Amino acid sequence: MQAEIELPTAAPLPLLVAPPPVRGIETFFYDNKIVRDFGIATVIWGIIGMLVGVLAAFQLARPEVNLGNAYTTFGRIRPLHTNAVIFAFVGNGIFTGVYYSLQRLCRTRMFSDVLSKIHFWGWQLIIVSAVISLPLGLTTSKEYAELEWPIDIAITLVWVVFGWNMFGTIARRRERHLYVGIWFYIATFLTVAVLHIVNSAALPVSFMKSYSAYAGVQDALVQWWYGHNAVAFFLTTPYLGLMYYFLPKAAERPVYSYRLSIIHFWSLIFIYIWAGPHHLLYTALPDWAQSLGVAFSIMLIAPSWGGMINGLLTLRGAWDKVRTEPVLKFFVVAITAYGMATFEGPMLALKNVNALAHFTDWIVAHVHVGALGWNGFLTFGMLYWLWPRLYKTPLHSTRLANTHFWLGTLGILFYAIPMYWAGFTQGLMWKQFNAEGMLQYPNFLETVLQLVPMYYLRGIGGVLYLSGVFLMMFNLYKTAKAGTLLVNEKAEAPALLPAAEDPHATGGHWHRWIERRPFQLAVGATVAILIGGVIEMVPMFLVKSNVPTIASVKPYTSLELQGRDLYIKEGCSNCHTQMVRPFRSETERYGEYSKAGEFVYDRPFLWGSKRTGPDLHRVGGKYPHSWHYNHMMDPTSMSPGSIMPPYPWLLDNEIDYLDLPAKIRVLQQLGTPYPAGYDQQAVADAQQQAKGIVADLKKEDIDVKSDKEIVALIAYLQRLGTDIKVKPEQAAATAEAAAAQ
Repeated sequence: MQAEIELPTAAPLPLLVAPPPVRGIETFFYDNKIVRDFGIATVIWGIIGMLVGVLAAFQLARPEVNLGNAYTTFGRIRPLHTNAVIFAFVGNGIFTGVYYSLQRLCRTRMFSDVLSKIHFWGWQLIIVSAVISLPLGLTTSKEYAELEWPIDIAITLVWVVFGWNMFGTIARRRERHLYVGIWFYIATFLTVAVLHIVNSAALPVSFMKSYSAYAGVQDALVQWWYGHNAVAFFLTTPYLGLMYYFLPKAAERPVYSYRLSIIHFWSLIFIYIWAGPHHLLYTALPDWAQSLGVAFSIMLIAPSWGGMINGLLTLRGAWDKVRTEPVLKFFVVAITAYGMATFEGPMLALKNVNALAHFTDWIVAHVHVGALGWNGFLTFGMLYWLWPRLYKTPLHSTRLANTHFWLGTLGILFYAIPMYWAGFTQGLMWKQFNAEGMLQYPNFLETVLQLVPMYYLRGIGGVLYLSGVFLMMFNLYKTAKAGTLLVNEKAEAPALLPAAEDPHATGGHWHRWIERRPFQLAVGATVAILIGGVIEMVPMFLVKSNVPTIASVKPYTSLELQGRDLYIKEGCSNCHTQMVRPFRSETERYGEYSKAGEFVYDRPFLWGSKRTGPDLHRVGGKYPHSWHYNHMMDPTSMSPGSIMPPYPWLLDNEIDYLDLPAKIRVLQQLGTPYPAGYDQQAVADAQQQAKGIVADLKKEDIDVKSDKEIVALIAYLQRLGTDIKVKPEQAAATAEAAAAQ
């Protein structure tokens, strides 16, 4: 077993410095049980989240894998997969590493065992609530923030408990300097708190229904400020903190460069927060916001690669160990995947690259290189390193760990390469024109059917990756069974002297002043992450010209509102966008490009991030009611070969009007100009409009009752994109301008 080593927390002191005063040695005990608990939860939720991911992957190749019921369709389980992997697997992995490393870096037990338990069980209950609510269609539809308002409040409370425990531990530390890993932990806590509170702002309608406090373009900016920085400050910064602790421990080498870690930390947290708008290039977001996102995304390469270099060069002199130690193999691939993903992200923020890649499977490949490679492999390496130390016994099988490494690596390759290929295929086919100047593939389904073989390969990659996790679970179980958990690990350290009595409390590198003062470090980090968000978002809310209104755009009727909520419930925005970009290929395929003023009543916005199906922003009036009815009953009847699942329950379920008056009142509070007292007549208006749709369907020999959900959904779909009318000469000018893009 590798010997425990202490990580360096300060530069070597000059020989002439007087020795510190004699301090009494204090005995205390590290809490390993909470580390073990979070580690077990990491493995269990990882397997569950990845199983759902494999199911979702094969659903895109074989529609019947949707299993023919409302609860397991791709639209409903896709957010379950992302939440399970991000917040359950990665989240528990973060807490596993933080609770182990923080105690040792601060040379003290966690501040409160009670808070540790509340944090653990509270987090697991939040995950269980997501597992229950998302398949039921109880969702906000905001990517990575789909959970409804009661769960959001629970997340806030549990996160506060985590922060209370963390800062309490730091306050009672026996080590003057805060190691670089703790800097990243502090930045993670503060930034995630700000992101979650701002993005989750909403007014409740009922126990599990709410409407976003923001609408349209403003909602899009806030959401992707959150969405990009959820990746930055939940999937990246805490894992960098773990890298800075566990990599030197496993390699038995000090961190390559203290100064580089300072540059890495401050530049990363300052720059990252600006980059969110690069998810909204060529959309209705104002150009100035898009340009800010692009500029800071390009700058992001420097600090990201600075961290990668610092990690890889920490292994200098230890490469022989990499060949034999599976822990280091996982760490090397994890850091390499981090470098690849953080190079590709800025590249995708270039407008010419984004024009080809956005809305395609290229983005899916990019995301999973980070998730499977960086987060997954660093978690696996950390668990393989931790388990023998928690149970005071050698790892059960190094051979199994190496097998897991190769299965995981093959899984990543089988997943990412086909998705890159699919992304290139999609982007090029969407934009291809023939010699006559017409779209080469006007039928969107033609482009989808080319991708099915890649979807099979993606699913196979997921199976390979998941099989490695099962091997790890067995390996860790056998390791634990062979040893005994050291619940309370005895440790000794000298007490921390008051700053006035400690000669080492001053002097040294200028950054030491910050490291010795957690409050000042926290304030500095907060200021660094707030600057970008404030500069990007305040003008969006205060300068009216950023969201120009269009007189012809009116609020949704009460029936259309019900249909929109059904669209959200079924997760349609996971496969369909509602944003026609100003490219000739898109205006030829879909119609007039989307305007910011068209979305002023959209709470939440539904621009989407992936086109597995065609864009729907101009679908209103494109097909008769009967087409939508038959399409939802059996998509292949209207689009032979479609990979969309059927939604027969929409033809049977009755529209729930119970909350409709409350919905109208909440939207009025948020500024939607429904007339006074409209909540009292909203149900009657919806029923009247439904009768008109049913009458039209009857003319096409379709008998359906006016109280069925399919009627409300048809009303919403037929409304999309019809608020603005484009004159023929204006359409020609638009097409000419788009052709110049």
